[in-house]
Amino acid sequence: MKKLLALSALACSTLVPAAAMAAEEVNVYSYRQPFLVEPMFNEFTKETGIKVNVKFAKKGLAEKLAQEGEYSPADVILTVDISRLAELTDKGLVQKVDSEVIEANVPAQYQDDNNEWFALTTRTRSVYSSRDRVGKLGDDFTYADLAKPEFKGKICTRSGKHPYNVSLVSAMIAHKGEAETKEWLEGVKANLARKPQGNDRAQVKAIKEGLCDVSLGNSYYLGKMVNDKEQKAWADAVYINFPGQNAEGTHVNISGMAMAKYSPNKENALKLMEFLTGDTAQQMYAEVNYEYPVKEGVKRSELVASWGDFKADTVSLDEIAAHHAAAIKLLDEVKFDL
Repeated sequence: MKKLLALSALACSTLVPAAAMAAEEVNVYSYRQPFLVEPMFNEFTKETGIKVNVKFAKKGLAEKLAQEGEYSPADVILTVDISRLAELTDKGLVQKVDSEVIEANVPAQYQDDNNEWFALTTRTRSVYSSRDRVGKLGDDFTYADLAKPEFKGKICTRSGKHPYNVSLVSAMIAHKGEAETKEWLEGVKANLARKPQGNDRAQVKAIKEGLCDVSLGNSYYLGKMVNDKEQKAWADAVYINFPGQNAEGTHVNISGMAMAKYSPNKENALKLMEFLTGDTAQQMYAEVNYEYPVKEGVKRSELVASWGDFKADTVSLDEIAAHHAAAIKLLDEVKFDL
C-alpha cells in the first residue's frame, strides 16, 4: 500500500507541473503581419516563459470571434485602425481591462474611455511627393489641396475603402462635414492618375516610375522601403510630407489591442498586453516597425526621427470611428474606386 501511495504521489507530482506548463500560453488573433509582431512575442516568451500562439488574418477576425462565441480560444486581439477596434467594441467581442501598468503607459487620448481597447503605436497618413517633379510640400499644404486642379492626373492611392483611407475621410467629415467632404472626394477622384489599386508601397513605386507625382501612404512604409534593397529606390524617389501643419494637423491613426471577451488565459493575456505597452516592446515597435511609440519617453528610431516633428490632428479617435459609416457612404456615392 505504501508503495502504491508513493507511486500515486509521484504521478501527481509529475502531472501537475505538466498541466501548469500547458497553461502557460496566450492566444493572439492578429491583423498585424508576422514580421511586425513576432520579434516582440519572442521577447515576451523569453522574459516570461509564456508561449504565444498566433492566428494571423487579413480580414474577418470580428466575424470569427462572433462565430466562436464563448468557445473562442482568443485571448488578445491585435489590429490596426480605430475603425477595426471600434467594430470589436460595438459588437461586444472584447472586455474591459483594468491595469495600472497600461493606464500609466498609454496616454489617455489613445485608449478607450471604457478601457476596452488601447493603442500600441501611432502612424500618420502622410502624403508622398516626387523629389524630382514636385519637391517637398510646405507646411501650408493640407489634405484639401489634393482636390485642387494643379494635381490633375497626378495622384495615386490604394482603394478609398481601405480602412486607412476610410479613417482619413472620417477625420475630414469631423472637420468639414459630409457635404464638403463629398466635394473633396470628387475633386481627389478627378485628380487620380489611375484607378485606385495596390497597397501604399505600390503608390510610391508608381511615383518612381513616373505614373503619378503624389500619393497617400502611412508613414512607417517609408522605413520599410528604405530598408528593402529592392524598394529603396522607390523610397529615394520621394519626400514624406505631414499635411495640415498650419491648419488642423496631420491625420494620425493607431495600431492597438484588446482582450477577447471570453479569454481563456486572462492572466497571461494581461501580462502580454502590459508587456506590449512597456519600454522593451515599445522600443521594438520604434526600431523594427518604424512606428511612433505611444509610451512617452520612448525614442523614435533614428530613421523616423530624421523625417522631422509634426503637429498631429487632435480630433478624437472615437469621433473618427463614429463617422466610419458616413465615410463609406460618401466613397460609394462618388464611386471613388471605379
